[in-house]
Amino acid sequence: MMAKTDPDMRPVSTGPCSRIVIYCKNIDAMVQFYTDHFGYHADQKDGDRIVELTPAHGGLILMLHPASKGQRAGQSLIKLVFDVRDVEHTRSQLIERGIKVGALHQADGYGFANMKDPAGNSVSISSRAFSAL
Repeated sequence: MMAKTDPDMRPVSTGPCSRIVIYCKNIDAMVQFYTDHFGYHADQKDGDRIVELTPAHGGLILMLHPASKGQRAGQSLIKLVFDVRDVEHTRSQLIERGIKVGALHQADGYGFANMKDPAGNSVSISSRAFSAL
């Protein structure tokens, strides 16, 4: 059964979901797998723990993030990332709608805030796509 939506409620303005964070223990193996077999190109800014894998011909960017000790392989270790220019404003809009959104974080020239969808999946709003990484 599909949930009913409010026809008068407009969505919060975000960009597309163009990135997905994959938490992993062996980032080097992940880089090799996606570059060798699927044509991704790896980029990593000095001092950044995230490796961005960009597809050669457009598509979803894979962001490889070191998994914490508590995360086990085989669990759902992903986070959907929606691009927004103004994380603070978008976060405020979501909170006004009753969405529980975590604190605003700053990291290497961009901001982000995290939340969970109704099924408990991790979701982030982030200005990383608009930063000069």
